[in-house]
Amino acid sequence: MGQVAFDTLKFVETLEGAGLAKDQAKAISLAVRESHEAVDVATKRDLGDVRKEIDARFDKVDARFEKIESQIADVRKDLSAEITNVRKDLSSEIALVRKDVEHIATGLLLKLGGVIVVTISAATAILKFF
Repeated sequence: MGQVAFDTLKFVETLEGAGLAKDQAKAISLAVRESHEAVDVATKRDLGDVRKEIDARFDKVDARFEKIESQIADVRKDLSAEITNVRKDLSSEIALVRKDVEHIATGLLLKLGGVIVVTISAATAILKFF
């Protein structure tokens, strides 16, 4: 932190001009100067330095944020590609299951037809027998 500029000579001259003795003016000037030295006051330069430091930190945060945004975009692209691949795989698997179901249905239909033919034949034979 900076210190407030204090012109002790001018202050002594002002006090002497107001009629104080030189020793008294010097003592008062010394007391005022010491009180100013004890005070920790931020100067415009100090505030400017802090502002620059804050700006630099924000720039770093912005850069990190942009990097994270880029990484998120990459993950989204990867996930989108992965989802597309999974959908293709599922479509292929579903097509295979449909073929299997159709094959099984055809087999069952043939067996059912056979059972019907056998049943009709048996019924016809029984009716001829009586």
